[in-house]
Amino acid sequence: MQRYLTFVVLFISISATKAQEVTERSSPLALARARYKDAYIKITYSQPAKNGREIFGKLVPYGQIWRTGANEATEILLTKNILINNQLLKAGVYTIFTIPNKDKWTVVINSDFGLFGSYNYNPKLDVFRFDVPVQQLNVVYEPLTIQIDQRNELANILIMWDNVSIAIPIKFFN
Repeated sequence: MQRYLTFVVLFISISATKAQEVTERSSPLALARARYKDAYIKITYSQPAKNGREIFGKLVPYGQIWRTGANEATEILLTKNILINNQLLKAGVYTIFTIPNKDKWTVVINSDFGLFGSYNYNPKLDVFRFDVPVQQLNVVYEPLTIQIDQRNELANILIMWDNVSIAIPIKFFN
């Protein structure tokens, strides 16, 4: 009985510590969602904050693969096939990596998921890559913000941080 009680106390203690670690993250978990008819998209990411730092070219180096957020790599879940930048992406779960540069970003859709950061990124699992232009903003986004700007079957996944934005075009099927 004593062993059982010790195990239970230890388990509760470890679980509470893990729960506290998740709730005390400096980069909170965030979601972007969209629905069109019976198709649903959900993007799960962690929101790092600018906190007075120089972001692109410094904290997030140019020309290097980035998890597109903090903590776990950014994931996209699709319940139906969509077109993303006019390329077919089948229903499933994927990771969105990016390679930021000053004038354009390379968006990488990768079939691996459940990754922490981009440390175990495997380019052999890329579904496809494409480039999108960078837009300079007149406002500063303190936290990294991902939104889905939807207009019926057409939408843009917007990734905004600091004074920079990219738009990833998507199209839902009827």
